[in-house]
Amino acid sequence: MSTIIRNETPADYRPVEEMIKKAFWNLSVPGCNEHYFAHRVRESEDYIPELDFVMEEDGKIIGHILYVKAKLIAYDGTEKEILSFGPFTIHPDYQRKGYGRKLLNHSLEVAEKMGYDAVVIWGNPENYACYGFKNCKRYQVCLEKDVYPVALMVKVLTDGALSDKIWKYVESPAHQMDESGFEAFDSTFEPMEKGYAYTQELFYIYSRSNVLR
Repeated sequence: MSTIIRNETPADYRPVEEMIKKAFWNLSVPGCNEHYFAHRVRESEDYIPELDFVMEEDGKIIGHILYVKAKLIAYDGTEKEILSFGPFTIHPDYQRKGYGRKLLNHSLEVAEKMGYDAVVIWGNPENYACYGFKNCKRYQVCLEKDVYPVALMVKVLTDGALSDKIWKYVESPAHQMDESGFEAFDSTFEPMEKGYAYTQELFYIYSRSNVLR
């Protein structure tokens, strides 16, 4: 089998979005909107085409990751441009086989070569701690003073990049998605039945929990 990682092209958009829907359906909530987010985020000025990758195996797209610019603002006024990614997707048939690690590591290596030194994401700690992401409290990255969400994860690409400061995370406006067109968009995809999965309870807990000082 031949596996390659390359930049996404417009011809990939629809198969990538179909894969995203299958992978995220009922995962965090009944249904999902991650495929719509991927569709819309490519229009954002913070979208970075050079960090939009697909993974193929024998010509079939089995993975995808895209990045947007974000920002950290220190309480002393220092500002730092960083990265955030998502959705990060591996086709359900290929999960837990090492493909995700290979795709993520490739994208992080390219990001570092482009001069970025930190990545901040919202994610399940059980999924990202194994990739070297740490809770935001480890690097004094907060949403506001003393608010350190459990699901806010940080990966430092350059040693010392976030040392000796307290940072406020400011996500890209691209994450403030207008969902007014979602129903029409989703209606063009294969219908899937909404339902409950235990992972939805984990998402509820993680997304509403903070690390105490």
